[in-house]
Amino acid sequence: MPNPKRPIGSLLILGGARSGKSRYAQRLAEASGLRPLLIATAQAHDAEMGERIARHAAGRDPRWSLVEEPVALAEALRREARADRIVVVDCATLWLGNLILKNDNLASATQDLAQSVAGLAGPVIFVSNEVGGGLVPENALARAFRDAQGLLNQALAEVCEAVVLVNAGIALCLKPAPEPKFRF
Repeated sequence: MPNPKRPIGSLLILGGARSGKSRYAQRLAEASGLRPLLIATAQAHDAEMGERIARHAAGRDPRWSLVEEPVALAEALRREARADRIVVVDCATLWLGNLILKNDNLASATQDLAQSVAGLAGPVIFVSNEVGGGLVPENALARAFRDAQGLLNQALAEVCEAVVLVNAGIALCLKPAPEPKFRF
């Protein structure tokens, strides 16, 4: 459990599409007093995605540095994290999608990313989609992705000091929280 007398080193922000999770991560990073760095995992494979990326970029002020890394995320984090900087990874879901399209070993990449968190030299905020609340996808690739995303979110939630769920722009702290105690 995080010590309330010292800043946390890692935060996972979960939420659905258009939930406000990226905006929330940006506000936290800008309020930290540290130099913000965005590690962007998106790739503009079409014009609409290019427009989305441009809108995100337009919403960041000049304090922000940018590293574009669609695949080698753990390596980029180890290279870029430092005490005077706060790193925002936006987003873990797009990173995972990039890996699945390359037929990479998702379990190994997830493990490598999760293991890298504890050794980072500075704070990190991960943004990731919560995809498990909907219908079971009808095709095997979509089901494999949904399952891999759930496992990635679980792995990051386990190693991050704090986890927040954002819905309609409102953040709900999931971790740290007391584990419910039930008697039967």
